[in-house]
Amino acid sequence: MRVAQLHRPLIVVAALMAALAVLAAAGIAVDDRMLVGAPIWLKPLKFAVSITVYAVTIAWMVSLLDRHRRFGWWLGTVIAATMLIEMVVIVGQAARGHQSHFNNQTPLDATLFSIMGATIAIAWLATLGLAILLLIQRLPDRADTLAVRFGLLVGLGGMAVGFLMTMPTKAQLAEESPGIVGAHSVGVADGGPGLPLVNWSTTGGDLRAGHFIGMHALQALPLLAFSLTLLSRRLPRLRAGRVRTRLVVVAGLAYAGLTVLVTWQALRGQPLIHPDALTLAVAGGLLLATAGGVVRAVAPTGDTEDIEDTAAPAPVPAEVA
Repeated sequence: MRVAQLHRPLIVVAALMAALAVLAAAGIAVDDRMLVGAPIWLKPLKFAVSITVYAVTIAWMVSLLDRHRRFGWWLGTVIAATMLIEMVVIVGQAARGHQSHFNNQTPLDATLFSIMGATIAIAWLATLGLAILLLIQRLPDRADTLAVRFGLLVGLGGMAVGFLMTMPTKAQLAEESPGIVGAHSVGVADGGPGLPLVNWSTTGGDLRAGHFIGMHALQALPLLAFSLTLLSRRLPRLRAGRVRTRLVVVAGLAYAGLTVLVTWQALRGQPLIHPDALTLAVAGGLLLATAGGVVRAVAPTGDTEDIEDTAAPAPVPAEVA
């Protein structure tokens, strides 16, 4: 697939965000201002990188459509516009030295955050529309089809975690007119000690972990299917289409389980890097179930089609070869 054939508005947005990421990184180096315990240009940097990857991924997914291509193009255009609007607000607020998310301190701050909330809701609905289009369409390879579908569905779940952040905390509910409504952290205030770069809380729960992990199913699962196709050249067992399909199903369920687990951990006010015994037990169960699923997926079944599929290497798409 050539870049010129991809959705142009999304590719333009991706290019703008890549350039913005460079500028934001420079801003961190030359601007020593801090906001909510982090360099003021860190949030624009993280969002610019995330939107770059997201826009390219959605552009690729739109290109997969055989039917309803025009509708898919418009969905992609809506996503591109909403991402651009969101970044204008984030960068503008950073330049002003104001918090972009959850900010209710002034009428302007509240309006800008409302605009951001509306754009994210619209982007989520547009992504859901694209997911529906791809749910009713099959790609030539069954494993690729399921990887894209799982990626979109889990990605939508990860995006939805962001809506939990907009809910007021108990402390905010106790205030008559809170200046900040919503938070990334659970059980502690935003701005405390955090992990390097991502700044996820190390003293309380942080919903950004589940949000981040879930959203990137959009890339992780299709990349897994692509990798399995490449590995099938060297591993005869992977030449069976059903084996690759079963592995993608296991990976999709495991990825969804991990997203739910990390989000549940955060909602309990627990730092990602300090899981308690219950979290570790559930994580262990998920790991064992995944390992068992992988073993079962690659085990010979005696199925005639399974055997026949293994006889020849799986074809690699012409644009990849």
